[in-house]
Amino acid sequence: MIWVDGMEEDKKEIVLKNFIQKIIEDDISNGKNGGAVITRFPPEPNGYLHIGHAKSICLNFGIARQYGGRTNLRFDDTNPAKEENEYIDSIQEDVRWLGFDWGDKVCYASNYFDKMYELAVRLIKMGKAYVDDLSADEIREYRGTLTEPGKESPYRNRSVEENLDLFEKMKNGEFPDGSKTLRAKIDMASGNLNFRDPVMYRIVRASHPRQGNKWCIYPMYDWAHGLEDSIEGITHSICTLEFESHRPLYDWFLEQFEEMHHPQQIEFARLNLNYTVMSKRKLLKLVKENHVKGWDDPRMPTISGLRRRGYSPESIREFAAKIGVAKMDSIVDIALLEHCLREDLNQRALRRMVVLDPLKVIIDNYPEDQVEWLEGENNPEQENSGTRKIPFTRELYIEREDFMIDPPKKYFRLSPGKEIRLKHAYYITCVSYKTDENGNVTEVHCTYDPASKGGWTEDGRKVKGTSHWVSAKENLKVEVRLYDRLFTKENPDEDGDFLSCLNPDSFKVLENCLGEVSLKEAKAKNGEYYQFLRQGYFSLDYDSTADKLIFNRSVSLKDSWSK
Repeated sequence: MIWVDGMEEDKKEIVLKNFIQKIIEDDISNGKNGGAVITRFPPEPNGYLHIGHAKSICLNFGIARQYGGRTNLRFDDTNPAKEENEYIDSIQEDVRWLGFDWGDKVCYASNYFDKMYELAVRLIKMGKAYVDDLSADEIREYRGTLTEPGKESPYRNRSVEENLDLFEKMKNGEFPDGSKTLRAKIDMASGNLNFRDPVMYRIVRASHPRQGNKWCIYPMYDWAHGLEDSIEGITHSICTLEFESHRPLYDWFLEQFEEMHHPQQIEFARLNLNYTVMSKRKLLKLVKENHVKGWDDPRMPTISGLRRRGYSPESIREFAAKIGVAKMDSIVDIALLEHCLREDLNQRALRRMVVLDPLKVIIDNYPEDQVEWLEGENNPEQENSGTRKIPFTRELYIEREDFMIDPPKKYFRLSPGKEIRLKHAYYITCVSYKTDENGNVTEVHCTYDPASKGGWTEDGRKVKGTSHWVSAKENLKVEVRLYDRLFTKENPDEDGDFLSCLNPDSFKVLENCLGEVSLKEAKAKNGEYYQFLRQGYFSLDYDSTADKLIFNRSVSLKDSWSK
């Protein structure tokens, strides 16, 4: 029996072990690493985390928790030109919100800059690294192709003494940005292009979020990656498939130093989701060019965007468990993510009635000044969810689409002479209606059956149509924001221009909606979720104030895209 999400309050039994679990269990049984399991989640703080990172978070933290280990949260802060403290803060918030904890210590690649520099000097002294004057374009040109070997740099055979002197001057800021690099001296004819004298350091004058201006040379990821894992004693370095061809290089670097610990790297397929872009560069473009309203726009696949839209951490963990872990790339249908949300919110969301497009209904035979407080359950899926009070008055509002003067067959809502049920209230029958000069219905007059309170009658009659409603006298004006998929194509990158298929209907604001008065108690950021009857699942937006409540639609009640 295996619990992949590791959450005490919400365990999910998985019968089949994935290939990573099998590797780890073999290592434990063989006594490797003393039976320890230490993983890491190493984001670069150059943007906000997205749903693909959520899969990796659940995997790394879940695996370690499952086998009694730990996970390091480590920021790969090796590129100060693109990194900001805002991203560091948001990443920590996202990981915590998903339900995971890294203990009392956050790790940073920059903590190891001195050690990395020391090891680079040692590599130069071994004759296995050199300072190169080739430009970035020239390095690419000299590198060769998959079918042709690369060419050696004319600076490749500098003496150890010259390389040590030049590298120190690079560190001391004596050369312009981009004028020199430090490269490993390996094999320019290797079939693995990563071995063709990879760049280890480049000159970058940019203030570092944590180191300030201490350094003007920064390690490249291929040099830093394995060293970071080694220094932290990581036992299982779980990466996505694009790092598979880099693994031999990470091993080569570590093999040059006898004292360095060797983590085991295991690759898995990253998450690809249709109707979505997952590239940080493209997500940043959406933000910078104002195609969305920030990283936490509810249409974004970022964890902060999903949180603001009303996704629960449980639904995302369940999604990660359902898609599993594989060695082959594939595309996951976003409908599965939405399904996981519906399944979760159906169990936890409080039911409320909100009318998005109000049409007034007047019950002619109901006492004019009476306010009757009816009772409605908070969630029929949860026995202990309790009830709330709903005010019923002579004048009400229903959805405009719930009344038709001349309805088609199988229309079960209100129409002249027809009887329907008002949710939690009474049966009403339409007796007349009024229209304006354009023929638009302005109000509907009905009578009610006092004996049908709660939707039941002594004669046992039933009606097929049920409408939600709110009192015209006792209600709450709210703004409702309807969100849909950001792109109209399954593969937004299919034509090479993902911006060309932005969905013009991905965002709609309804300003004159009316809801139950009980919604006054709604709060943002505290895990409250709502099902607006017949409308979908909603949560309170962060922009809400005491005078203006704003609700975001998290997901509709049914998948309309599949049609």
